Amino acid sequence: MNDDAHRATAVRVYQRMAHLVLESDDRRREVVEATGLSFARTKALRRLARGPMRMTELAAELLVDKPYATVIVDELERRGLVVRSTAPDDRRAKVVTVTDQGRELARLANEILARPPQALIALPAAEMAELDALLAKLTPSADAVS
Repeated sequence: MNDDAHRATAVRVYQRMAHLVLESDDRRREVVEATGLSFARTKALRRLARGPMRMTELAAELLVDKPYATVIVDELERRGLVVRSTAPDDRRAKVVTVTDQGRELARLANEILARPPQALIALPAAEMAELDALLAKLTPSADAVS
């Protein structure tokens, strides 16, 4: 296989994987319906469930600007899912911590997002094992969905 054909195959494989993961089962919609939050707010909640973060860290993690991170946290705080406090080492900085209720919603969202698409479950065991081995080569340090 020449370089152009190899690249074209890689593009096709990647598009198929993206479709399988992002489009075949609309997990995002399911998360939104189950949590009552936009997917962006759920994503923030899932990140905060790992541990408290400064607002600047959360904005960087979510790839949003600080004012939008504030809008997200305002909504989460209004719903009782997070609390804000002053950073112990810098009174100007705010630290956001998830509440028990927020942790439960994050757990629910993670559970939904971790559920594999039906097309993947339908693969025969040998093909599933082969796909698992191939993906392990591509993502050797990958952990479960977080």
